[in-house]
Amino acid sequence: MSVTVVVGGQWGDEGKGKVVDILSEKSDIVVRYQGGANAGHTIQISGKKYVLHLIPSGILWDNVICVIGNGVVIDPVALLDEIKFLENNGISVKGRLFISQNAHLIMPYHKLIDSLNETGALKIGTTGKGIGPAYIDKYARKGIRIIDLLNRESLEQKIRRNLDEKNTLLKNIYHHTEMNVETIVNQYLEFDRQIDEYIKDVPTYLNKAIAEGKSVLLEGAQGSLLDVDFGTYPYVTSSSPTSGGACTGTGIPPNRISNVVAIVKAYTTRVGEGPFPTELLDETGELLRKTGFEFGATTGRPRRCGWFDAFLVRYSCMINGTNSVALTKLDVLDVLDEIKVCTGYKYNGKLLNAYPTDCDILANVEPVYETLPGWKSDTSKCLSYNDLPQNARDYIRFISEAAGMTTGMISVGPNREQTFYPG
Repeated sequence: MSVTVVVGGQWGDEGKGKVVDILSEKSDIVVRYQGGANAGHTIQISGKKYVLHLIPSGILWDNVICVIGNGVVIDPVALLDEIKFLENNGISVKGRLFISQNAHLIMPYHKLIDSLNETGALKIGTTGKGIGPAYIDKYARKGIRIIDLLNRESLEQKIRRNLDEKNTLLKNIYHHTEMNVETIVNQYLEFDRQIDEYIKDVPTYLNKAIAEGKSVLLEGAQGSLLDVDFGTYPYVTSSSPTSGGACTGTGIPPNRISNVVAIVKAYTTRVGEGPFPTELLDETGELLRKTGFEFGATTGRPRRCGWFDAFLVRYSCMINGTNSVALTKLDVLDVLDEIKVCTGYKYNGKLLNAYPTDCDILANVEPVYETLPGWKSDTSKCLSYNDLPQNARDYIRFISEAAGMTTGMISVGPNREQTFYPG
């Protein structure tokens, strides 16, 4: 029995799709445990690129069963489009994908309100996919779950109740056209018809599989510093991308988790608003963006880029209970003469001894840097750790010690084969 959780160790976009894809080869079941279609997990095989938003990254291995857990909020349109995309590319989905009956649905009013909220001065940089409003309704006990689709009368009552509130908001606050109940009910009943064969009692299924000795991989979305409890609040996502969210998002108890792997980029990026102490607003930041193709897989937005933040990663490893780290995009640094690493923060002239999650403090800290020499050679063709230039190996050792992390997998490019382990 093996249950591994894969988390993003920074602000997301660390390369979880690729790492989960590689780890899936030796897994029986891969499960997404939180988030929604705001995630964009990119997998590249022999030059062909697949971008997944809801379906777990293990779907590209024929022997793997994939599961969408109850912690995920599901946009029916995005899910059906993704299933169609995979089938059109020769990837079988039927019989290999299961969806929790307790997963909450993103409704049309969620997406509309999310987009309207992002037009004001208080925007936080969401994708506008309706994720936050769907989670709001979930915790306000007004959400619509997949299991609710089984009863048309009850479903219509729940949607009508919600729309009474949403339409008042749309009309009086946003001055927007009201939405129609019957149209939404019919759309979601049709969705139920198309996904009925995928629905599963996921906690029972997963715990039985674990008891039978199956290998289970739990895939998070976004990054640990976007966690609603432990991230840079309020510039966070609406769920728990940390390892703790893997249990509540699947029904697997904590004592079944055997391993936690954090994915960490060899530098730091962030999408959307919020403090970013090591951000580079100069030509080096632009060079990292262009060299690393740092544009969102879901929105296409350019990512903010900066130096590796070991202080941040140390905090991330602590709250996740990380056993090892997969280091990605090392090759992006090939072009630099020298590379800076943040080892701590100063605030009001004093060195902080713990990572601050107060955004007012974080926005005004002074990063403490160490400067290391670059290696100025192509690492993307390296086949092993020993093939790396000495300065690249020194860099990996330095950031590992500074962040208190054990570096396992190392990635030097987007393809599966551009991956190896140290030693």
